[in-house]
Amino acid sequence: MNQHLILRVVAKILIPLIALFAFYVQFHGDYGPGGGFQAGVILAAAVVLYALIFGLQAAKDAIPPSWVRIGMTTGVLLYGGTGVATWFLGANFLDYTIFAPESTHSAGQHYGILAVELGVLCTVASVMVGIFYAFGSRQPELSDEDW
Repeated sequence: MNQHLILRVVAKILIPLIALFAFYVQFHGDYGPGGGFQAGVILAAAVVLYALIFGLQAAKDAIPPSWVRIGMTTGVLLYGGTGVATWFLGANFLDYTIFAPESTHSAGQHYGILAVELGVLCTVASVMVGIFYAFGSRQPELSDEDW
């Protein structure tokens, strides 16, 4: 793939824009369609594009599989931890109004949804990249005739 200079240059331009669009979808999800799941898939697509253009090993060097596992765990803990935090603060599970009880503009709901959606983004992006790494790392089985 080294001889495809145009693909490499276009990918270097598009990958940051794809990641930026993922974060736009993430943070616009509070006010319109979109959110953590869609943003996570878009962010993972940027990593997959990087791997397709520059190679799987280059992608694993940029985002190691250990980081992917940490991202999966962190996302689930952020999502669940938001609900547990509401319990510890004396409200029902995922009752976000407890995060800003004095607010008249539902600021607690906004904070809670943002935390949950960030957890979903982290989990979905990490799982999608992990699945891609798992399938991309498979080696074809060679028969005796192929030797």
